[in-house]
Amino acid sequence: MIRHLLSGGDVDADTATLILDTATEMATVAGREVKKLPALRGRTVVNLFYEDSTRTRISFEAAAKRLSADVINFSAKGSSVAKGESLKDTALTLQAMGADAVVVRHPASGAPHRLANWVDGSVVNAGDGTHEHPTQALLDAYTMRSRLGRLAGLHVAVVGDVLHSRVARSNVLLLSTLGAKVTLVGPPTLIPVDIAQALAPGIGVSYDLDAVLPNVDVVMMLRVQRERMNDSYFPSAREYARRYGLDVPRMRRLPEHAIVMHPGPMNRGMEIAPEVADSPRSTIVEQVANGVSVRMAVLYLLLGGNNL
Repeated sequence: MIRHLLSGGDVDADTATLILDTATEMATVAGREVKKLPALRGRTVVNLFYEDSTRTRISFEAAAKRLSADVINFSAKGSSVAKGESLKDTALTLQAMGADAVVVRHPASGAPHRLANWVDGSVVNAGDGTHEHPTQALLDAYTMRSRLGRLAGLHVAVVGDVLHSRVARSNVLLLSTLGAKVTLVGPPTLIPVDIAQALAPGIGVSYDLDAVLPNVDVVMMLRVQRERMNDSYFPSAREYARRYGLDVPRMRRLPEHAIVMHPGPMNRGMEIAPEVADSPRSTIVEQVANGVSVRMAVLYLLLGGNNL
């Protein structure tokens, strides 16, 4: 039983499966004329975002509102944070206002863990620095299961800027728990030394994308996070695309059933070609839609009386 969702490693296989199964039920709401359930009526969910976000913030807001929760959107810009207010004082303010759940995105790794010590409600990590993004991993797993019918035994290649990717870390932890095989692929400068052993046993590492592609069921392309790069991690964008970008010829090397994923936002033409991003193999738009269902499941299970 957990009160917060802070890491992809917080959930065991049974809990993760419960979330995915609940998300399947929540997905039926999207097809209704009235997309509402009364499950969280009277509960308050605060979206506490210290970093810019489109998909994640809107997804959590839509999820909470479809469950009939009261939603408060907090942006660091234009708030007392801009005047120097600390995370702890902001947390105490939310506590005084009776927040039942706080969904937090913060540039500092570990911030959601600190927040969980200061509030009585549940805390959901919506991305902390380069650390983790557990609900993204859950929606990725949900998408894989929906497309391929299973998770156990799948071979997933996570490709690109692993060094700065919180999505990669959460996916490695969750997919390993659910029985998938994961291989991290990218230039040596963007795959931290010993990261595979540090995250989970059995994680593979490869610096050759072309060698990996014929043997995978899923290829997950990561955004190159140039805003987090103070040094030169590769010679040029063109060279990166040549070695590690997923273009049409590389997509043809994938097995016929394999799917292409990307957490977004994309650098089209760098880590992924537009023709690949928009191809039938791509699940990128599905991932966005599935994110609402998965986040509905997480909020429902945390706040609806059936704690994880």
